[in-house]
Amino acid sequence: MQWEVVIGLETHTQLTTQTKIFSGSPTQFGAAPNTQTSPVDLALPGSLPVMNRGAVERAIQFGLAIGATIAPHSVFARKNYFYPDLPKGYQISQMDLPIVQGGRISFAMEVDGKTEIRSVQLTRAHLEEDAGKSLHEDYHGMTGIDLNRAGTPLLEIVTEPDMRSAAEAVAYAKALHTLVTWIGICDGNMQEGSFRCDANVSVRPVGQKEYGTRCEIKNLNSFRFMEDAINYEVRRQIELIEDGGRVVQATRLYDPDKKETREMRSKENAHDYRYFPDPDLPPLVVSAAWIARVQAAMPELPGAMRERFVRDYSLSEYDAAILTQSKAMANYFEAVTAITGKEQAKPAANWLMGDVASTLNREGIEITASPVSAAQLALLLQRIADGTISNKLAKEVFSAMWDAKSDSATLADEVIESKGLKQISDSGALEKIVDDVLAANAKSVEEFRAGKEQAINALMGQAMKASKGKANPAQLTELLKKKLTA
Repeated sequence: MQWEVVIGLETHTQLTTQTKIFSGSPTQFGAAPNTQTSPVDLALPGSLPVMNRGAVERAIQFGLAIGATIAPHSVFARKNYFYPDLPKGYQISQMDLPIVQGGRISFAMEVDGKTEIRSVQLTRAHLEEDAGKSLHEDYHGMTGIDLNRAGTPLLEIVTEPDMRSAAEAVAYAKALHTLVTWIGICDGNMQEGSFRCDANVSVRPVGQKEYGTRCEIKNLNSFRFMEDAINYEVRRQIELIEDGGRVVQATRLYDPDKKETREMRSKENAHDYRYFPDPDLPPLVVSAAWIARVQAAMPELPGAMRERFVRDYSLSEYDAAILTQSKAMANYFEAVTAITGKEQAKPAANWLMGDVASTLNREGIEITASPVSAAQLALLLQRIADGTISNKLAKEVFSAMWDAKSDSATLADEVIESKGLKQISDSGALEKIVDDVLAANAKSVEEFRAGKEQAINALMGQAMKASKGKANPAQLTELLKKKLTA
């Protein structure tokens, strides 16, 4: 039987406000346990929540970015459940009337070697408070409770079940991560829990309209874990059904060490939470004027920039999608091309996606921390373009520039000069190298003249070796062909 995978994601994005959603307590990560709390966070009798305007504005920003409806009137509700790290015994969230309704996120992904633009419909995004954290370290058989996180503002972003593979779910999650960090509403730090996803996964026979029974995988805090967890859960459900069993709706956790999901609890339905409007919070009213002010301050969005890169720089959709995965990377690219000119856009993109990206990954740093500035890389690209160095030698120059960690505007020229890497373009010098190589490799010369055209590759290799890699490859090839056919 052929199976179809159905996936929907719920993503908790921690908003970048300085204080909590209903209190003035700070939201800074890493403070000593229970030092960032207030009577509101601790649910002390008589304490009342007060809405954080900054959290609302960030929700509006997100809604505008995805083309959603911003509700002029939304309501907060109490979601009742009982965990040790939930001091009130309920979580303040939004149920029937969320602030952001609908919207769509589009993204590029590789499918069978081709770039496809996919789109995922969003159901809603609603404001809510985070719970505290249970600590299971060595407390002599006890569990510690840290309420620093209690009350931290979250925007929970919920998709329709539009995704059909783990790879597509990851591509969507990466696009969402890019968007929320791009517009500045979330720092996107997955290790600190600022961006964490729950994946609802089910399977059904191909052609069946009804959805299968879903299981929710909670708290996926890395893209790799998300892909592994979904793929495992899909296999588990298919094997279970094919063996005559049935999938039971449940909440599951992913164990990255065992690379498997395990059941956490049977899944509650909405009525189990006994939602009702919070009597301590009035309805949230968002005026058209407020939305207009937020709209006026919005930056260019990743999708619009991606389209502009294709249009203005003649880049492929894939290149544009990669460069706009990070606002900092996109800005770096534009800073380079502002110096080199748009005709060098493709070489600039290749360098950023190649040597620059691999070096950043190896050292575990972002482009903002690159020791090679945009202006320095631009000069290196100009030296390739004007024939001063070859692309191959440029890699050696780039490596030396990276290690130098210098802010010199002429660093590329300094490295080229100090290492003696300037490309040999003098026709007389090249001609002598070619003559010597032809004389020393009579067999390859005979093979070429006998019709074995690939023999020129061996001669090119010998000529480049004789020049210590500094010969201009285009001139060298032309000169070799000229002498071999003379």
